[in-house]
Amino acid sequence: MKLLTLGINHHTAPVAIREKVAFDPEFLQEALHDLRQHLVGANQAGLPEATILSTCNRTELYCAANDADAASLLHEATFDWLAKTQKLAPSSLEPHIYSLPQSDAVRHAFRVACGLDSMVIGETQILGQMKDAVRTANDAGVLGTYLNQLFQKTFAVAKEVRGSTEIGAHSISMAAASVRLSERIFETISDQRVLFIGAGEMITLCATHFVARKPKGVAIANRTIERGQELADSISIQDVEAESFKLSELPSRLHEFDIIVSSTASSLPIIGLGMVESALKQRRHKPMVMIDLAVPRDFEPEISRLDDVYLYTVDDLGVMIQTGASLRQAAVSQAEAIIEDRVGNFMHWMQGRKTVPLIQDIQQQGEHLRQLELDRAMKRLMRGDDPQEVLNAMAQGLTNKFLHGSLHALQHSNGAERDALIKLLPKLFASHSKPEDH
Repeated sequence: MKLLTLGINHHTAPVAIREKVAFDPEFLQEALHDLRQHLVGANQAGLPEATILSTCNRTELYCAANDADAASLLHEATFDWLAKTQKLAPSSLEPHIYSLPQSDAVRHAFRVACGLDSMVIGETQILGQMKDAVRTANDAGVLGTYLNQLFQKTFAVAKEVRGSTEIGAHSISMAAASVRLSERIFETISDQRVLFIGAGEMITLCATHFVARKPKGVAIANRTIERGQELADSISIQDVEAESFKLSELPSRLHEFDIIVSSTASSLPIIGLGMVESALKQRRHKPMVMIDLAVPRDFEPEISRLDDVYLYTVDDLGVMIQTGASLRQAAVSQAEAIIEDRVGNFMHWMQGRKTVPLIQDIQQQGEHLRQLELDRAMKRLMRGDDPQEVLNAMAQGLTNKFLHGSLHALQHSNGAERDALIKLLPKLFASHSKPEDH
Protein backbone atom coordinates (compact mmCIF):
# COMPACT_ATOMS: atom_id res chain seq x y z
CA MET A 1 0.00 0.00 0.00
CA LYS A 2 1.36 3.40 -0.97
CA LEU A 3 0.51 6.75 0.62
CA LEU A 4 0.73 10.07 -1.23
CA THR A 5 0.00 13.68 -0.40
CA LEU A 6 -0.07 15.95 -3.44
CA GLY A 7 -0.84 19.61 -2.94
CA ILE A 8 -0.31 23.31 -3.23
CA ASN A 9 -0.19 25.82 -0.38
CA HIS A 10 0.79 29.34 0.68
CA HIS A 11 4.46 28.33 0.76
CA THR A 12 4.49 27.23 -2.87
CA ALA A 13 1.98 29.51 -4.62
CA PRO A 14 0.39 32.97 -4.35
CA VAL A 15 -3.35 33.33 -3.82
CA ALA A 16 -3.85 33.96 -7.56
CA ILE A 17 -2.79 30.35 -8.16
CA ARG A 18 -4.31 28.79 -5.06
CA GLU A 19 -7.79 30.07 -5.85
CA LYS A 20 -7.72 28.26 -9.21
CA VAL A 21 -7.09 24.95 -7.45
CA ALA A 22 -9.55 25.34 -4.56
CA PHE A 23 -12.59 23.05 -4.40
CA ASP A 24 -16.15 24.18 -3.79
CA PRO A 25 -17.30 22.46 -0.55
CA GLU A 26 -20.69 21.70 -2.11
CA PHE A 27 -19.09 19.51 -4.77
CA LEU A 28 -16.37 17.91 -2.67
CA GLN A 29 -18.01 14.48 -2.40
CA GLU A 30 -18.52 14.42 -6.16
CA ALA A 31 -14.86 15.29 -6.65
CA LEU A 32 -13.79 12.50 -4.29
CA HIS A 33 -15.78 9.90 -6.22
CA ASP A 34 -14.29 11.19 -9.47
CA LEU A 35 -10.75 11.05 -8.06
CA ARG A 36 -11.22 7.45 -6.93
CA GLN A 37 -12.55 6.43 -10.35
CA HIS A 38 -9.61 8.14 -12.02
CA LEU A 39 -7.15 6.21 -9.84
CA VAL A 40 -8.94 2.96 -10.58
CA GLY A 41 -8.68 3.73 -14.29
CA ALA A 42 -4.96 4.41 -13.89
CA ASN A 43 -4.36 0.70 -13.19
CA GLN A 44 -4.23 1.03 -9.41
CA ALA A 45 -4.67 -2.41 -7.87
CA GLY A 46 -7.47 -2.64 -5.33
CA LEU A 47 -9.83 0.18 -4.35
CA PRO A 48 -7.99 3.48 -3.73
CA GLU A 49 -8.69 5.75 -0.76
CA ALA A 50 -8.86 9.55 -0.98
CA THR A 51 -9.39 12.72 1.03
CA ILE A 52 -9.34 16.33 -0.18
CA LEU A 53 -8.37 19.17 2.14
CA SER A 54 -9.19 22.55 0.58
CA THR A 55 -8.81 25.79 2.57
CA CYS A 56 -7.79 29.37 1.84
CA ASN A 57 -4.13 28.43 2.27
CA ARG A 58 -3.94 24.95 0.78
CA THR A 59 -5.47 22.31 -1.46
CA GLU A 60 -4.16 18.82 -0.73
CA LEU A 61 -5.08 15.38 -1.99
CA TYR A 62 -4.37 12.52 0.41
CA CYS A 63 -4.39 9.12 -1.33
CA ALA A 64 -3.71 5.51 -0.45
CA ALA A 65 -3.59 2.83 -3.14
CA ASN A 66 -2.16 -0.56 -3.98
CA ASP A 67 0.25 0.22 -6.79
CA ALA A 68 1.59 -2.76 -8.68
CA ASP A 69 3.98 -0.59 -10.67
CA ALA A 70 6.33 2.26 -9.75
CA ALA A 71 5.40 4.67 -6.96
CA SER A 72 5.43 7.47 -9.52
CA LEU A 73 2.23 6.05 -11.04
CA LEU A 74 0.13 7.27 -8.11
CA HIS A 75 1.72 10.72 -8.34
CA GLU A 76 1.13 10.96 -12.07
CA ALA A 77 -2.48 9.83 -11.84
CA THR A 78 -3.27 12.23 -8.98
CA PHE A 79 -1.54 15.20 -10.60
CA ASP A 80 -3.24 14.59 -13.95
CA TRP A 81 -6.63 14.42 -12.25
CA LEU A 82 -6.08 17.69 -10.35
CA ALA A 83 -4.98 19.58 -13.45
CA LYS A 84 -7.85 18.19 -15.54
CA THR A 85 -10.52 18.74 -12.88
CA GLN A 86 -9.51 22.34 -12.21
CA LYS A 87 -9.04 23.01 -15.95
CA LEU A 88 -5.38 24.01 -15.60
CA ALA A 89 -2.47 23.38 -17.92
CA PRO A 90 -0.11 20.90 -16.20
CA SER A 91 2.81 23.18 -17.01
CA SER A 92 1.24 26.06 -15.09
CA LEU A 93 0.45 23.91 -12.07
CA GLU A 94 3.57 21.77 -11.79
CA PRO A 95 5.98 24.46 -10.44
CA HIS A 96 3.74 24.96 -7.41
CA ILE A 97 2.99 21.32 -6.58
CA TYR A 98 4.59 19.21 -3.87
CA SER A 99 4.32 15.43 -3.88
CA LEU A 100 5.05 13.56 -0.65
CA PRO A 101 5.13 9.74 -0.56
CA GLN A 102 4.93 7.32 2.37
CA SER A 103 6.54 8.65 5.58
CA ASP A 104 6.80 12.16 4.10
CA ALA A 105 3.02 12.14 3.59
CA VAL A 106 2.49 11.02 7.19
CA ARG A 107 4.87 13.66 8.54
CA HIS A 108 3.16 16.36 6.49
CA ALA A 109 -0.31 15.40 7.76
CA PHE A 110 0.93 15.55 11.35
CA ARG A 111 2.58 18.97 10.80
CA VAL A 112 -0.49 20.42 9.13
CA ALA A 113 -2.82 19.29 11.94
CA CYS A 114 -0.46 20.72 14.57
CA GLY A 115 -0.38 24.11 12.84
CA LEU A 116 3.32 23.86 11.99
CA ASP A 117 2.68 24.31 8.27
CA SER A 118 0.16 27.14 8.68
CA MET A 119 0.54 30.80 7.87
CA VAL A 120 -0.15 31.38 11.56
CA ILE A 121 2.14 28.91 13.35
CA GLY A 122 0.17 26.98 15.95
CA GLU A 123 -3.29 28.11 14.79
CA THR A 124 -6.12 25.71 15.57
CA GLN A 125 -8.56 26.33 12.72
CA ILE A 126 -6.75 23.97 10.35
CA LEU A 127 -7.38 21.01 12.67
CA GLY A 128 -11.13 21.58 12.43
CA GLN A 129 -10.87 21.95 8.66
CA MET A 130 -8.97 18.69 8.42
CA LYS A 131 -11.59 16.91 10.51
CA ASP A 132 -14.30 18.28 8.20
CA ALA A 133 -12.36 16.97 5.18
CA VAL A 134 -12.09 13.50 6.75
CA ARG A 135 -15.78 13.52 7.64
CA THR A 136 -16.66 14.39 4.04
CA ALA A 137 -14.44 11.60 2.71
CA ASN A 138 -16.01 9.15 5.13
CA ASP A 139 -19.54 10.20 4.12
CA ALA A 140 -18.52 9.78 0.46
CA GLY A 141 -17.33 6.24 1.19
CA VAL A 142 -13.76 6.83 0.02
CA LEU A 143 -12.02 6.80 3.40
CA GLY A 144 -10.54 3.32 3.79
CA THR A 145 -8.48 1.54 6.45
CA TYR A 146 -5.18 3.29 5.75
CA LEU A 147 -6.34 6.90 5.49
CA ASN A 148 -8.72 6.44 8.41
CA GLN A 149 -5.86 5.18 10.55
CA LEU A 150 -3.61 7.99 9.29
CA PHE A 151 -6.05 10.74 10.22
CA GLN A 152 -7.04 9.24 13.57
CA LYS A 153 -3.34 9.13 14.43
CA THR A 154 -2.98 12.67 13.03
CA PHE A 155 -5.66 14.02 15.36
CA ALA A 156 -4.10 12.21 18.32
CA VAL A 157 -0.68 13.72 17.54
CA ALA A 158 -2.20 17.21 17.23
CA LYS A 159 -3.84 16.81 20.64
CA GLU A 160 -0.56 15.60 22.15
CA VAL A 161 1.46 18.47 20.67
CA ARG A 162 -1.00 21.14 21.76
CA GLY A 163 -1.23 19.63 25.22
CA SER A 164 2.50 19.25 25.84
CA THR A 165 3.97 22.32 24.09
CA GLU A 166 3.22 26.04 23.83
CA ILE A 167 2.88 25.88 20.07
CA GLY A 168 -0.08 28.28 20.09
CA ALA A 169 1.63 30.92 22.21
CA HIS A 170 2.80 34.29 20.84
CA SER A 171 0.88 33.88 17.58
CA ILE A 172 -1.16 36.54 15.81
CA SER A 173 -4.36 35.23 14.27
CA MET A 174 -5.72 36.22 10.88
CA ALA A 175 -8.54 38.02 12.69
CA ALA A 176 -6.13 40.04 14.85
CA ALA A 177 -3.98 40.84 11.82
CA SER A 178 -7.08 42.16 10.02
CA VAL A 179 -7.67 44.60 12.85
CA ARG A 180 -4.04 45.74 12.85
CA LEU A 181 -4.06 46.35 9.10
CA SER A 182 -7.21 48.43 9.43
CA GLU A 183 -5.62 50.48 12.20
CA ARG A 184 -2.76 51.35 9.84
CA ILE A 185 -5.23 53.27 7.68
CA PHE A 186 -7.71 54.55 10.25
CA GLU A 187 -6.38 56.00 13.46
CA THR A 188 -9.18 54.41 15.43
CA ILE A 189 -11.75 51.80 14.48
CA SER A 190 -14.27 53.29 16.89
CA ASP A 191 -14.99 56.00 14.28
CA GLN A 192 -15.56 53.53 11.43
CA ARG A 193 -18.40 51.39 10.13
CA VAL A 194 -17.46 47.75 9.51
CA LEU A 195 -19.11 45.29 7.12
CA PHE A 196 -18.57 41.54 7.28
CA ILE A 197 -19.48 39.49 4.23
CA GLY A 198 -20.23 35.85 5.02
CA ALA A 199 -21.11 34.19 8.32
CA GLY A 200 -18.62 31.33 8.65
CA GLU A 201 -15.99 30.61 11.27
CA MET A 202 -13.40 33.07 9.94
CA ILE A 203 -15.90 35.94 9.77
CA THR A 204 -17.12 35.11 13.26
CA LEU A 205 -13.56 35.33 14.59
CA CYS A 206 -12.91 38.60 12.76
CA ALA A 207 -16.19 40.12 13.90
CA THR A 208 -15.36 39.31 17.51
CA HIS A 209 -12.00 41.10 17.23
CA PHE A 210 -13.41 44.17 15.50
CA VAL A 211 -16.42 44.52 17.82
CA ALA A 212 -14.01 44.58 20.76
CA ARG A 213 -12.77 47.91 19.31
CA LYS A 214 -16.37 49.24 19.48
CA PRO A 215 -16.76 50.52 15.92
CA LYS A 216 -19.42 53.10 15.02
CA GLY A 217 -21.48 50.48 13.20
CA VAL A 218 -21.38 46.79 12.29
CA ALA A 219 -23.29 44.85 9.66
CA ILE A 220 -23.34 41.29 8.33
CA ALA A 221 -24.10 40.62 4.66
CA ASN A 222 -24.91 37.00 3.91
CA ARG A 223 -26.80 34.94 1.35
CA THR A 224 -29.26 33.79 4.01
CA ILE A 225 -30.59 36.56 6.23
CA GLU A 226 -31.30 34.11 9.09
CA ARG A 227 -27.66 33.02 9.46
CA GLY A 228 -26.49 36.61 9.11
CA GLN A 229 -28.87 37.77 11.83
CA GLU A 230 -27.79 34.91 14.08
CA LEU A 231 -24.19 36.09 13.85
CA ALA A 232 -25.22 39.74 14.27
CA ASP A 233 -27.07 38.88 17.48
CA SER A 234 -24.13 36.88 18.82
CA ILE A 235 -21.57 39.68 18.38
CA SER A 236 -23.74 42.61 19.51
CA ILE A 237 -22.47 44.13 22.74
CA GLN A 238 -23.19 47.26 24.75
CA ASP A 239 -22.88 50.35 22.53
CA VAL A 240 -22.35 48.17 19.43
CA GLU A 241 -25.42 46.69 17.80
CA ALA A 242 -24.94 44.69 14.62
CA GLU A 243 -27.46 44.46 11.80
CA SER A 244 -27.74 42.02 8.91
CA PHE A 245 -28.90 42.22 5.31
CA LYS A 246 -28.96 40.04 2.23
CA LEU A 247 -25.94 39.83 -0.02
CA SER A 248 -28.10 41.01 -2.91
CA GLU A 249 -28.34 44.44 -1.23
CA LEU A 250 -24.56 44.89 -1.29
CA PRO A 251 -24.34 47.17 -4.39
CA SER A 252 -26.69 49.72 -2.84
CA ARG A 253 -25.10 49.65 0.62
CA LEU A 254 -21.38 49.18 0.10
CA HIS A 255 -20.70 52.94 0.27
CA GLU A 256 -21.90 53.03 3.89
CA PHE A 257 -18.89 51.13 5.21
CA ASP A 258 -15.26 52.08 5.82
CA ILE A 259 -13.92 48.57 6.49
CA ILE A 260 -15.12 45.51 4.60
CA VAL A 261 -13.98 42.00 5.60
CA SER A 262 -15.08 39.12 3.39
CA SER A 263 -14.77 35.35 3.56
CA THR A 264 -17.29 33.35 1.57
CA ALA A 265 -17.20 30.07 -0.33
CA SER A 266 -18.11 31.72 -3.63
CA SER A 267 -16.25 30.37 -6.65
CA LEU A 268 -16.36 33.82 -8.30
CA PRO A 269 -15.71 37.36 -6.98
CA ILE A 270 -18.79 38.89 -5.39
CA ILE A 271 -17.42 42.46 -5.33
CA GLY A 272 -16.36 43.85 -8.67
CA LEU A 273 -14.45 46.93 -9.76
CA GLY A 274 -17.58 48.74 -10.95
CA MET A 275 -19.37 48.24 -7.64
CA VAL A 276 -16.46 49.71 -5.69
CA GLU A 277 -16.05 52.65 -8.09
CA SER A 278 -19.71 53.50 -7.60
CA ALA A 279 -19.35 53.25 -3.82
CA LEU A 280 -16.31 55.55 -3.84
CA LYS A 281 -18.21 58.23 -5.75
CA GLN A 282 -21.00 58.15 -3.17
CA ARG A 283 -18.39 58.38 -0.42
CA ARG A 284 -16.67 61.27 -2.19
CA HIS A 285 -13.52 59.12 -2.27
CA LYS A 286 -13.25 58.67 1.48
CA PRO A 287 -10.77 55.74 1.96
CA MET A 288 -11.98 52.16 2.27
CA VAL A 289 -10.13 49.17 3.72
CA MET A 290 -11.03 45.84 2.12
CA ILE A 291 -9.76 42.58 3.58
CA ASP A 292 -10.27 39.50 1.41
CA LEU A 293 -9.88 36.31 3.43
CA ALA A 294 -11.46 34.07 0.80
CA VAL A 295 -9.85 31.63 -1.63
CA PRO A 296 -11.02 31.91 -4.37
CA ARG A 297 -10.99 35.66 -3.80
CA ASP A 298 -14.20 37.61 -3.10
CA PHE A 299 -12.80 40.89 -4.50
CA GLU A 300 -11.71 41.41 -8.09
CA PRO A 301 -7.92 42.02 -8.04
CA GLU A 302 -8.32 45.17 -10.18
CA ILE A 303 -9.88 46.92 -7.19
CA SER A 304 -6.40 47.32 -5.69
CA ARG A 305 -5.56 49.85 -8.42
CA LEU A 306 -8.07 52.38 -7.09
CA ASP A 307 -6.38 55.23 -5.21
CA ASP A 308 -8.77 55.33 -2.27
CA VAL A 309 -8.99 51.57 -1.64
CA TYR A 310 -6.60 49.55 0.51
CA LEU A 311 -7.16 45.93 -0.51
CA TYR A 312 -5.46 43.14 1.43
CA THR A 313 -5.49 39.39 0.71
CA VAL A 314 -4.62 36.42 2.92
CA ASP A 315 -1.05 36.62 1.59
CA ASP A 316 -0.74 40.23 2.76
CA LEU A 317 -1.89 39.23 6.23
CA GLY A 318 0.65 36.42 6.18
CA VAL A 319 3.53 38.88 6.17
CA MET A 320 2.24 40.49 9.36
CA ILE A 321 1.60 37.33 11.32
CA GLN A 322 5.16 36.04 11.07
CA THR A 323 6.07 38.06 14.16
CA GLY A 324 6.91 36.12 17.28
CA ALA A 325 8.64 33.38 15.30
CA SER A 326 11.65 33.31 17.60
CA LEU A 327 9.42 33.06 20.66
CA ARG A 328 7.66 30.05 19.16
CA GLN A 329 10.81 28.28 18.00
CA ALA A 330 11.34 26.25 21.17
CA ALA A 331 7.76 24.98 21.02
CA VAL A 332 8.15 24.19 17.32
CA SER A 333 11.26 22.13 18.03
CA GLN A 334 9.41 20.18 20.72
CA ALA A 335 6.52 19.57 18.35
CA GLU A 336 8.79 18.39 15.54
CA ALA A 337 10.44 15.87 17.89
CA ILE A 338 7.06 14.44 18.91
CA ILE A 339 5.95 14.26 15.30
CA GLU A 340 9.12 12.47 14.18
CA ASP A 341 8.64 9.79 16.80
CA ARG A 342 4.97 9.30 15.90
CA VAL A 343 5.80 9.06 12.19
CA GLY A 344 8.04 6.10 13.01
CA ASN A 345 5.21 4.47 14.93
CA PHE A 346 2.77 4.88 12.09
CA MET A 347 5.17 3.53 9.49
CA HIS A 348 5.77 0.52 11.75
CA TRP A 349 2.01 -0.05 11.72
CA MET A 350 2.06 0.25 7.92
CA GLN A 351 4.80 -2.37 7.67
CA GLY A 352 2.88 -4.62 10.02
CA ARG A 353 -0.14 -4.54 7.73
CA LYS A 354 1.92 -6.43 5.12
CA THR A 355 1.97 -9.52 7.36
CA VAL A 356 -1.79 -9.61 7.92
CA PRO A 357 -2.52 -12.05 5.04
CA LEU A 358 0.29 -14.37 6.21
CA ILE A 359 -0.96 -14.28 9.80
CA GLN A 360 -4.48 -15.10 8.62
CA ASP A 361 -3.18 -18.06 6.60
CA ILE A 362 -1.22 -19.41 9.57
CA GLN A 363 -4.23 -19.02 11.85
CA GLN A 364 -6.48 -20.84 9.37
CA GLN A 365 -3.94 -23.65 9.02
CA GLY A 366 -3.64 -23.93 12.80
CA GLU A 367 -7.42 -24.05 13.16
CA HIS A 368 -7.59 -26.81 10.54
CA LEU A 369 -5.02 -28.94 12.40
CA ARG A 370 -6.74 -28.32 15.72
CA GLN A 371 -10.06 -29.45 14.29
CA LEU A 372 -8.52 -32.63 12.84
CA GLU A 373 -7.07 -33.67 16.19
CA LEU A 374 -10.24 -32.70 18.06
CA ASP A 375 -12.41 -34.78 15.71
CA ARG A 376 -10.08 -37.77 16.14
CA ALA A 377 -10.19 -37.41 19.92
CA MET A 378 -14.00 -37.15 19.99
CA LYS A 379 -14.34 -40.35 17.96
CA ARG A 380 -12.08 -42.23 20.42
CA LEU A 381 -14.04 -40.93 23.38
CA MET A 382 -17.30 -42.05 21.78
CA ARG A 383 -15.76 -45.54 21.36
CA GLY A 384 -15.11 -45.60 25.09
CA ASP A 385 -11.33 -45.18 25.05
CA ASP A 386 -9.62 -43.98 28.23
CA PRO A 387 -9.95 -40.15 28.39
CA GLN A 388 -6.42 -39.76 29.74
CA GLU A 389 -4.98 -41.69 26.79
CA VAL A 390 -7.13 -39.70 24.37
CA LEU A 391 -5.93 -36.37 25.80
CA ASN A 392 -2.30 -37.49 25.67
CA ALA A 393 -2.71 -38.64 22.07
CA MET A 394 -4.39 -35.35 21.09
CA ALA A 395 -1.62 -33.31 22.72
CA GLN A 396 1.04 -35.43 21.03
CA GLY A 397 -0.70 -35.10 17.67
CA LEU A 398 -0.95 -31.29 17.98
CA THR A 399 2.71 -31.07 18.99
CA ASN A 400 3.88 -33.19 16.05
CA LYS A 401 1.83 -31.20 13.56
CA PHE A 402 2.99 -27.91 15.12
CA LEU A 403 6.67 -28.86 14.79
CA HIS A 404 6.53 -30.77 11.52
CA GLY A 405 6.89 -27.85 9.11
CA SER A 406 9.80 -26.22 10.90
CA LEU A 407 11.73 -29.44 11.52
CA HIS A 408 11.19 -30.59 7.93
CA ALA A 409 12.48 -27.26 6.60
CA LEU A 410 15.54 -27.44 8.87
CA GLN A 411 16.38 -31.04 7.89
CA HIS A 412 16.09 -30.34 4.15
CA SER A 413 17.93 -27.02 4.05
CA ASN A 414 21.61 -26.21 3.69
CA GLY A 415 24.00 -23.29 3.40
CA ALA A 416 22.68 -19.78 4.01
CA GLU A 417 19.08 -20.98 4.25
CA ARG A 418 19.99 -23.42 7.03
CA ASP A 419 21.98 -20.77 8.91
CA ALA A 420 19.00 -18.39 8.69
CA LEU A 421 16.62 -21.05 10.05
CA ILE A 422 18.99 -21.87 12.92
CA LYS A 423 18.89 -18.18 13.96
CA LEU A 424 15.16 -17.76 13.42
CA LEU A 425 13.63 -20.93 14.88
CA PRO A 426 14.72 -20.33 18.49
CA LYS A 427 12.88 -16.98 18.33
CA LEU A 428 9.74 -18.61 16.94
CA PHE A 429 9.67 -21.29 19.63
CA ALA A 430 11.01 -19.23 22.53
CA SER A 431 9.15 -19.77 25.80
CA HIS A 432 7.24 -16.69 26.99
CA SER A 433 6.69 -17.99 30.51
CA LYS A 434 8.68 -19.68 33.22
CA PRO A 435 7.69 -23.00 34.83
CA GLU A 436 7.12 -21.29 38.16
CA ASP A 437 4.50 -19.01 36.53
CA HIS A 438 2.08 -21.97 36.23
